[in-house]
Amino acid sequence: MPLAEGEWNLSYGPNGVHPGANLTFGTFSNGYYLLEPYEITPADTEAGDTPLPREDGIRFGQDLRTHATITFEIGVDTVDAAPTLIGRHGANLDAVSELKQAWDAEALRRRFGTTAVLRTTQGGRARLFYGRPRKCAPAGSKLTRQGYTPVVASFAVQDDSSYDDVEQLVRVDLVPPPHRGIKGPLTTPLSMVGEGSPRQPGEITVKGTRPTWPVITFHGPISQPVCEVVDRWKLSLDLTLGVGERVTIDPRPWGRTVLRNGNASVAGSLYRSSPRLADLRLPIGEHSLVLRGRDDTGTAHMTIAWRDAYAYL
Repeated sequence: MPLAEGEWNLSYGPNGVHPGANLTFGTFSNGYYLLEPYEITPADTEAGDTPLPREDGIRFGQDLRTHATITFEIGVDTVDAAPTLIGRHGANLDAVSELKQAWDAEALRRRFGTTAVLRTTQGGRARLFYGRPRKCAPAGSKLTRQGYTPVVASFAVQDDSSYDDVEQLVRVDLVPPPHRGIKGPLTTPLSMVGEGSPRQPGEITVKGTRPTWPVITFHGPISQPVCEVVDRWKLSLDLTLGVGERVTIDPRPWGRTVLRNGNASVAGSLYRSSPRLADLRLPIGEHSLVLRGRDDTGTAHMTIAWRDAYAYL
């Protein structure tokens, strides 16, 4: 369900006995409203600078960034939840407990690399962040018995970027579609059968303000599959997929996997000429995608999914 302007939503799946979460907050309508505007603290820079020997100045090295943090001051309001003082107090304790439970995130914080999704709508634009909830601290307040408690909560962003809430997906077939024929009887001027397409199969446009991560899936039957972004990079696998089999390459920092049929790692099948997963990104602009490999049936294809990335909201 789309979020209203100014709303936020924290979500992640369950893990065994630990429940998932789907908490919406940020406005008066859901009882968890922001007391102050959200604050995004930029990622720190770990500078790789070194001093110049016997000279003034420094030599700039490879600078790396850590992660951004989003901080919320949330008012948990249940003043209208009950007509009695004890009813409002109990409702407020329940609401704070629900917020704390969602922010505790035990379902994912014990799993390596697993992230939550934090969605929002700001200025009419739907964006999301990948990361993990961190601190959640209710403030001691005399107003809790009246049905109101202020809470400070923070969220650590995985890679200092926000992403479009709508995922883009394209399919590229190994065999190109047949050319349209000429409609007869022939008259002047000649016309083509069918409507023209504004874009050729395999051509995509990446928007946003930053390069983004593509998730590539090869669908069999195919041998030696190759995904090529023309004039950019080429990803090749040394394996054979049967009918109904697939391999998904997920280079995103919270993924970094090459899985066959969703469970078996085949990362060792990547050719050395392929880019490192950490470098497997799509630049902003238009790109042509090509699937290569061997398939006698002509039914093999690949899909490429991505979200446009932004340096801020």
